[in-house]
Amino acid sequence: MSSALPDQRSNRRMWLFLLVMLAFLYLPLVPPVINSLSPADPSGWFKHYAEITQSSVLMEGIKNTLVLGVITALITPLFALAIAQAIRAWRIPRILLALVFVPLFIPGVSMGVATALFFRVLGVSPSMLTMAVVHILWALPFATLLLLTVMASFDRVYTEAAHMLGASPLRAFFEVELPQIYQGLIGASIFSLILSFNETIRTSLVQGRHNTVQTYIWSKYQQVGLDGTLYAVMTVLIIVTLALVALLAWTDRRKAKTA
Repeated sequence: MSSALPDQRSNRRMWLFLLVMLAFLYLPLVPPVINSLSPADPSGWFKHYAEITQSSVLMEGIKNTLVLGVITALITPLFALAIAQAIRAWRIPRILLALVFVPLFIPGVSMGVATALFFRVLGVSPSMLTMAVVHILWALPFATLLLLTVMASFDRVYTEAAHMLGASPLRAFFEVELPQIYQGLIGASIFSLILSFNETIRTSLVQGRHNTVQTYIWSKYQQVGLDGTLYAVMTVLIIVTLALVALLAWTDRRKAKTA
């Protein structure tokens, strides 16, 4: 009995700490949701959500955000896979890792300005292309790290056995390794999509006349402040992001079960 009491106290402290951390993380998400509703308005609680479709600028930003998200989610995992394969195959893994991860330690404003100047030197005007490049470069280190973690659990004995049976490296990859790591690619794609949806600073410096949802929120907040429509947009983004995080967690859990 005496040993059980300290264990119970320890468990209670652990749960209390967990609840405090969850409250610290998620309570700031509550005010935008509350302010997005308009219960006193005769037109209904969700009036501000209906106003989203009435703004042509905001709808264009939503379209651009979706296009950039899909491009980032499709291209980033492929680049990350190539880098992860190079890190595993070449004898300079630390140098490659440093080259990939250094941009994470550069402030977003500095990285955005440097990228904008680089495009200007090349004579490339701000466009959806420049925005897509920025999103891919931002998501690439995270996708690479995720794939490296997944590939570390793959036993290369299987590919060596495939080579001994006459399979080419490309065939061995597609028929032996890829079926084992494809869920990592899906996870990298989802994570890249989340990062693309929430990128603001770097995008605002290379967007030109194009908007995303995040840059629209930021620019309108700077000019006129927050209103019901912005709260509604923020709430939608919160819900979408949490849904993608849940999907990423489900993918990771499924991968663990398969392993």
